[in-house]
Amino acid sequence: MLRAMSKVYAVIMAGGAGTRFWPASRSLRPKQLLPLAGGSDEPLLAATVRRLAPLVTPDRVVVVTGEHLAEATAKAVPEVPRAQILCEPSPRNTAPCIAWAADVIAKLDPEALVMVLPSDHFITDEPGFRNVLERALASAARGNVSTVGIVPTRPETGYGYIEVGEALGDAEAGGAKKVSRFVEKPNRERAEEFLKGGRHLWNAGMFFFRARDMQKLVAEHLPELAAGIAKISEAASTPDATSVLKGVFPTLPSISIDHGVMEKASGLAVVPGDFGWNDVGSWQSAWELGEKDDKGNALDAGTVAVDAANNLVRVLGKTKKVVALVGVSDLVVVDTDDAVLVMPRERAQDVRLVIEALKAQKRTELL
Repeated sequence: MLRAMSKVYAVIMAGGAGTRFWPASRSLRPKQLLPLAGGSDEPLLAATVRRLAPLVTPDRVVVVTGEHLAEATAKAVPEVPRAQILCEPSPRNTAPCIAWAADVIAKLDPEALVMVLPSDHFITDEPGFRNVLERALASAARGNVSTVGIVPTRPETGYGYIEVGEALGDAEAGGAKKVSRFVEKPNRERAEEFLKGGRHLWNAGMFFFRARDMQKLVAEHLPELAAGIAKISEAASTPDATSVLKGVFPTLPSISIDHGVMEKASGLAVVPGDFGWNDVGSWQSAWELGEKDDKGNALDAGTVAVDAANNLVRVLGKTKKVVALVGVSDLVVVDTDDAVLVMPRERAQDVRLVIEALKAQKRTELL
């Protein structure tokens, strides 16, 4: 295990739109800025920074978000220095995000160890989570670009998978294993095979590396991206920094770190993790994580439920309305100041259809 964390930096990716949480999530208030899990008022992003604190102090946290979310993000995590909130002029997927952050950190410390984490996950066992992070960092410190794979609990078709190879035998490897390959989202039959076989883990999008190792991989596998980041880096301390960023960043290749680098690189390692992970991907997830009554309802205070079971109710507007449920089951009801969503929980992924309909009607004030 690592004894000192002085060289460890955290990069938190916080640029997502979170459209599956409409009407709570909007373009200027995406899901990472909302308290969607855990029964508290803590936004997901703030929770991500907080649970890292024993390993990484806020002065070594870098948050990457969209330019339009700069103020809201800074407000959600005031402990993170404003200079370490990197604002993308346009969304370009995770490879440019990570390459830019790695370059910024490498300037601060070429020997830095970097962990990259999404901003919108929920963790039940936080001490167990930090233990796995330590082991992944130990693996990265030995020169292995590493990831954390979640031990699957069901035949999930909505996640990508990591096929696990043999263990890295060194006692200092922290329980890491070789990555055989990354697997795209499977159909139900394959997902069931993965669960039974025990050789596949969920890909949770967490990555660990020495900053200089990631720079080399980007240069090798995504030279166009490396060249663009170099231009941004060269201008960073000049009066032209903002104009160069706005001119270059939108031209960078829009590609995920998985497809652009990880699937092409050799010698990757994975540390299995089992710490109550949930990617909070939909209102179904919010119901799963919510505090429930004896009928399985996850309700906001003041909700009246009569002969109702397994429902989710969230009242998020400034005017706290009373929602009453009578004789209904398995529903999602979300109330905001200007919209109400009602749907079966089993159709939680179909919120995107509402977004598409609103776009078609040019109801941009609701997006």
